[in-house]
Amino acid sequence: MTHAPAIRGTHHVAYRCRDAEQTRQFYEDILGLPLKASLVFDEEPGTGRPLPYMHLFFQMGDGRFVAFFDVPDRVTPDKFRPRWGMDLHLAFEVDGPEALEAFRTRISAAGVTVFGPIDHHFVHSIYFYDPNGINLEITYRDAAHDRIMAEEGSQARALMDRWTERTRPAKHQAGVLDPPGASG
Repeated sequence: MTHAPAIRGTHHVAYRCRDAEQTRQFYEDILGLPLKASLVFDEEPGTGRPLPYMHLFFQMGDGRFVAFFDVPDRVTPDKFRPRWGMDLHLAFEVDGPEALEAFRTRISAAGVTVFGPIDHHFVHSIYFYDPNGINLEITYRDAAHDRIMAEEGSQARALMDRWTERTRPAKHQAGVLDPPGASG
């Protein structure tokens, strides 16, 4: 296998939204992320099948984006149930405890339930849900962040190998090891 080229970073992450305007109000008015693009399309990319949808992009401070698809013909309530944070969450980083507290206050004032702050030792975080059921986190790095990550990084592969050995039997029994669409 040839050497993989470097991935520079994330351009955007994209999710479904139940309503473009409701999502804009939350991400722009409450979280302060400017709406940079709202693109309207009438067909599914790659297939040409009719599919009216909007693709929204909100810009973060580092120039990257969080994006959403509003697909009105395919909206069902089950797509927007709150997801457990260990199934899916998006973490935004801020500069420190003052910014975290300012967001906690701002989000609470908008009527959104906020959990935390929680001390994870390497980061400190608050958690809440957006209007689409996505679990969001706002976090800042602890002063010990880089040291903890370096220490953990030196052991990461060995710990993962032990975890894999420990959990593989249960995963085989549950039938979850083959990814969707894999042939085997």
